[in-house]
Amino acid sequence: MKNLLVVAKHNQAEALRVAAGLTLLSDPVRVAVVGTLPDTPAVAEQRELLEFAEVPLEEIAAGDAGRRQLAGAVLAADAVYVI
Repeated sequence: MKNLLVVAKHNQAEALRVAAGLTLLSDPVRVAVVGTLPDTPAVAEQRELLEFAEVPLEEIAAGDAGRRQLAGAVLAADAVYVI
């Protein structure tokens, strides 16, 4: 099994959709959101799906601590998708 990480940076709703699709591979998927997720219907729909699939989602704050947290997540993953 490969550990997959989706980094939601530029198009966050699309990143969540991709993460939901990756759950079909039966590999563990994690989502790291750079900043905060917008409160839109598209994001809410994908968040609900990820919660149902029990995909961990963490919001990463700006600054040195956030960069260290993201670096740790990247190092722990076998494949990283930045969207």
